[in-house]
Amino acid sequence: MAKRKKDQLTQDSEDLYEALNQLVRVYQFRDRDRICCYDVSVTQCYAIETLVKRGRLRLQALAEEMFLDKSTASRVVDTLERKGYVSRVEDSEDRRAVQVEVTESGHELYQKIRADLIAEERAMIEDLSPEARQGALSLLKQITRATEIRCGLVSGCCPSVPEVK
Repeated sequence: MAKRKKDQLTQDSEDLYEALNQLVRVYQFRDRDRICCYDVSVTQCYAIETLVKRGRLRLQALAEEMFLDKSTASRVVDTLERKGYVSRVEDSEDRRAVQVEVTESGHELYQKIRADLIAEERAMIEDLSPEARQGALSLLKQITRATEIRCGLVSGCCPSVPEVK
C-alpha cells in the first residue's frame, strides 16, 4: 500500500511539474506579448510593479526583490528613468544613497497594464464555477507559499535538495 501511494505521489509530482512548467511558459509569452505593447519589457514592468507595491526602494533592495543582480537592475532603472516611469530621489537616511520611486506616468502605465491583464484573467475564468475558481486560487497560493519556503525565499537560508529515489 505504501509503495502504491508513493508511486501515485511521484506521478502526481511529475504531472504537477509539467503543468506548472507549461503554465509559467505560457504566462511568460503572454506577458511578453501583452506588456511589450506598452513600450516596456516584462522586466521593466515587474520593476514598476515592485515599486508600486513596495514604495521607494534603494537599487539593491529592488534588485533583490526582483532576483536580479544590481547592475542589471541599474540598467532597468536607467531605461525606465529615460522613459519617465521612475525617478531617483535622495535617500533621507543616507545622503550618499538614492532610492527609486515610480512617477505619476509610471503609476498610470502600471494601472493600464494591470487592468489589461486582469481583464484577460477574467475572460479565462468566467465560465468556471465560483467553487472551482476559489479552489484553484487556494491551490495556487498554497503551491506558491510552499515553493517560497522550499527555495529559501521566505526563511533566507539555502534549501536542502532532497535525495531522488
